[in-house]
Amino acid sequence: MVVIFKIILAILIFSFIIIFHELGHFLFAKKCGVKVNEFTLGLGPTLFSWGKGETKYCLKALPFGGSCVMEGEDEESDSDRAFNKKSKWERFQIVFGGPFFNFILAYILSVVYIASIGVNDTTITDVMPGYAAEEAGIEAGDKIISLDGYKVHFYNEISIFTFLHSDADSIKVVYERDGKEHATTLTPKYSEESGRKLMGIQKAPEYVKVSPVGVLQYAVYEMKYQIYVTISSLKMLFTGQISVNEVSGPVGVVSTISNVYDESVRSGAFYVFVNMLSIAILLSANLGVMNLLPFPALDGGRILLIIIEAIRGKKMKPEIENGINLVGFALLMLLMIVVMYNDIIKLM
Repeated sequence: MVVIFKIILAILIFSFIIIFHELGHFLFAKKCGVKVNEFTLGLGPTLFSWGKGETKYCLKALPFGGSCVMEGEDEESDSDRAFNKKSKWERFQIVFGGPFFNFILAYILSVVYIASIGVNDTTITDVMPGYAAEEAGIEAGDKIISLDGYKVHFYNEISIFTFLHSDADSIKVVYERDGKEHATTLTPKYSEESGRKLMGIQKAPEYVKVSPVGVLQYAVYEMKYQIYVTISSLKMLFTGQISVNEVSGPVGVVSTISNVYDESVRSGAFYVFVNMLSIAILLSANLGVMNLLPFPALDGGRILLIIIEAIRGKKMKPEIENGINLVGFALLMLLMIVVMYNDIIKLM
């Protein structure tokens, strides 16, 4: 029963994020006067459908996707309310609406997360003997402001920055002590225990509650952090620093949610709640960024075609555009199969 509950929990988190993404397309389509023929959650065969009026709402068998099917989106239509009859600006709004709503959701969830748990800021609680931070005179109580110009607001940002720049020969650190800013350049040293270079600063997991205004402010920083992690991971994928085999798909995410749930439930329902919130923020920000990639069949690919149309001054032939999107969709499905296969192998 516990396994089934965890699977259902993962599906609910996935579904909520996807439906919010499609809601963005849906609401912007309605705003621009485009007819929405079908609004679906999931892929594959339809389990059941309902709805009155022009839009049919469907629940599909596989809870790993969704769609907002608009009149004239992938085929020619003579209707005045067809997607392909709208202006470039209106079509841009509709396509961008999905990722935009993912960022809105990530922000809303971040507000709830920060309000619930508080902030683990960048004030150092200890420095490691023999490492660069100690040698540069950094002390416990100093607050890290930026690393190589990248402003940090949570200790997690420091951790991920040093991880992503583990091959850096030096890092410029700006920190605050007694209300004054200081700058120094650290040369990270390799740690046998960690298997990577470290600056030698440490921070206890001390979460401090912030004011309502602070919650709204730090929620922006939390969303920025999650977007930064996603973009940095993509950069590492394209530069070969990580392989496709290390990428997780739906099965891998379900496994992660299951593991996090097992670890959190020992500490109580509150920790389950905040850790699921953290995962949902990451997934929503991830989906927003991934959909903006300029790849055919993704929202970013459609936006790119609209930009090309604006530069050329005329529309691309529908059969060519549909062919590009079809090839892109096929490649995405192939990638999903490879990633899912790798996830299953990891579980076995």
